[in-house]
Amino acid sequence: MDDLKGCRTFDEWALDEMRSDREFAIEVLKVTLESMAKPDEIPTALLSLRSLAEACGGVGSVATATGLSREALYRSLSENGNPTIRTLFSVLDALGLRLSVVPAKQDSSADLANDGPSSVESRVA
Repeated sequence: MDDLKGCRTFDEWALDEMRSDREFAIEVLKVTLESMAKPDEIPTALLSLRSLAEACGGVGSVATATGLSREALYRSLSENGNPTIRTLFSVLDALGLRLSVVPAKQDSSADLANDGPSSVESRVA
């Protein structure tokens, strides 16, 4: 281990990157939310969302902003967590973000109204 003195773990690097580069944090969130569509990737996605909360002020401050206890948010964003959609939206809101939905296929014929917007954005009040 002494050979690695001064080195950071990947998690430490990722937290620093998410703290210093908002666009990187947003890309991490996009990948995280997309991976939640695959049941076997949900545990990793929840841990990634918790890391994002850590990077954006800490789980405690995000929990306060969502109205949840710190412990409840840790449980929700654990490998065995099962957060409600309300919790996910509250966390995103606390991070100053919102969920954006786009067609699965980037084909113009897949648009909801064929000539309507290709993106539907929603936000929890």
